Amino acid sequence: MIDCNSMENNQLTALIFDLTKKIKRSKILDAPEDLLVYEYDTSIDRALPDIVILPTTVEEVSHAVTVAAQYDIPVIPRGSGTGFAGGALPVKGGILIVLTAMNKIREIDAENRLAIVEPGVINLHLHEALEPYNLIYAPDPSSQRICTIGGNVGTNSGGPHTLAYGSTVNHILGMEVVLPGGRIVWLGGRQLDTPGMDLRGVFVGSEGTLGIVTAICVSLIPVNETVRTMLAIFDSIDAASSAVSAVIRSGVIPMAMEMMDQETIKVVEPRVRAGYPIDAGAVLLIEVEGLSEVVEHNSAVVVKACNELGAREVRIAESSLERESLWEGRKSAIGALGQTAPAIYLLDGVVPRTKLPEILNKVLLASHKAGFKCANMFHAGDGNLHPTVLFDPLESGATDRVLELGGEIMKLCVDAGGSITGEHGIGLEKRSYMEWVFTESDLAAMEKIRFSFDPVGNFNPCKILPTGHGCAQGHMQITDQQFSIPGVYV
Repeated sequence: MIDCNSMENNQLTALIFDLTKKIKRSKILDAPEDLLVYEYDTSIDRALPDIVILPTTVEEVSHAVTVAAQYDIPVIPRGSGTGFAGGALPVKGGILIVLTAMNKIREIDAENRLAIVEPGVINLHLHEALEPYNLIYAPDPSSQRICTIGGNVGTNSGGPHTLAYGSTVNHILGMEVVLPGGRIVWLGGRQLDTPGMDLRGVFVGSEGTLGIVTAICVSLIPVNETVRTMLAIFDSIDAASSAVSAVIRSGVIPMAMEMMDQETIKVVEPRVRAGYPIDAGAVLLIEVEGLSEVVEHNSAVVVKACNELGAREVRIAESSLERESLWEGRKSAIGALGQTAPAIYLLDGVVPRTKLPEILNKVLLASHKAGFKCANMFHAGDGNLHPTVLFDPLESGATDRVLELGGEIMKLCVDAGGSITGEHGIGLEKRSYMEWVFTESDLAAMEKIRFSFDPVGNFNPCKILPTGHGCAQGHMQITDQQFSIPGVYV
């Protein structure tokens, strides 16, 4: 096998020549200054590809995969590069296939409530295209303005409305994929529950390790008659966390239930002016939808539950503008935090709702002991935590300490009966944590599935599973010689 991190010029020239037989040279990047742009996503690690390809058709993707197989080199799919787990990093070099130019909405079938989109379609752009039809595509990650549908499929993304609607896998009917070797196939179809094994479900969340998704058939739902957005203000994060379980216990399942702590509020409010009280210990952003009578009843139940748990105030958005402002604050939180420190490390774990107060306190204590500030904004309704550690990668030893803290926080989630990811995926970041959640036989079964699609192991190598020839455990070993400034920049 060619060592892609040190491909000789003649090998690279031959590879490019074969690629250009069906792909325009302008769609192939190999200049060092171009490759540098693709050496990172929003995780801590970095790795350079040997070649970047910007295809616009499934045939070009198939050709690139076929040529890569002939040269026995890795293939890594990439969307907008907004992943937090290093899932799109070419850690063994090879061909990085960037799918952002495949960004057409091929079809909107309003009558059958489905759409067919290419993987590079931005999540928000699909939502905007559906407005005239009074339909929505339910998954809406916080990075909705920039993340792609293909990337959402790769990591089975969630978002604020996961609580009521489920994650990406619940809204994918079928997909066109390019398999290792270059064959183009459709998995699933245009309706629910197609006959046979659910390979569609297997592919969602597989992070490009089984094949490359080149078209996606998504299911759509009607816009609800009434939407009511509420902001519950608490003096402590414990009270806000307890209110989450109280609301669910009352029999109401909100469409969304988001939490931000004081550290996040202090950063977001001066920048966005969303209306969050700076002195609040935490706020809950709660949204209920449905028929007017149902929304009226459920809103009253939510307000009562929050008040009983000590809410200082529960505000109800009086206009669409006020509602949009409240959501703008939540969805801008990561970017706002990124402006306050040289780097941030955003984590993704899941805990049972009832354990939120206990685990949040342990997360803050662990961060304090490690010497870092930690802000929290997360999908509280389904217990999906996103502790965000602020640090300076130029400080000696800071990156190592941050990674150690990240592992400690993930272990807290697992020990509480939770998981190591809710929506960011496993990628490179958390592959060494998989043994905390799965048995040896579980992992062996996953390895067999992966082998059945890609027996050579060249599709997005060193991701998800803790095994892999030539792959480091978990994060790569970051050194000053590799990266001038290791860290996450937002």
